[in-house]
Amino acid sequence: MRYAQGGGLTDAKRVARERIRLEAVGRFEDGRKNREIAAALRVSERSVERWRRQWRERGVEGVRSKESPGRPRLSSAQIIRLERELERGPLAHGWADQRWTLARVKTLIGRLFHVGYTVEGTWRLLKRHGWSWQQPARRAIERDDEAVELWKKEVWPEVKAQRRPAEPGSSSRTKPASR
Repeated sequence: MRYAQGGGLTDAKRVARERIRLEAVGRFEDGRKNREIAAALRVSERSVERWRRQWRERGVEGVRSKESPGRPRLSSAQIIRLERELERGPLAHGWADQRWTLARVKTLIGRLFHVGYTVEGTWRLLKRHGWSWQQPARRAIERDDEAVELWKKEVWPEVKAQRRPAEPGSSSRTKPASR
């Protein structure tokens, strides 16, 4: 099975696997058969076939490990530009409201810089540069703060006092009336 992004291997494991492939190349040059190489290196014949094909097509470089791609990075100039664009707001970039979501920021980064980030990677990038998540305070336009305070002071204590704790050993449900 092939994995994108280097297969999730550490650098040390990637080097160890490359060493095995280079050993196989030495055996290719000696004229050994795939089955014999696979048994000696304790790998599948299919892997040896693939390595041999890569070796024929591109030489030793064909079997070398690719470097870990790491995370895509924006330059400091790109970060400054991103911050300016974020400050302009989502409306300026075609969204219908003024909420920056991670998905929107991810899309904006892709549009501006042609760099792909995951949503989690976008969060980490923003966090590294001092941005924090914020939840907008949602209040009804018709909210009357004075009426809310009055209710808390006068009505809530009465409602709270009416609730009494259940008696020990009794069920909190009411018993049905008998017929």
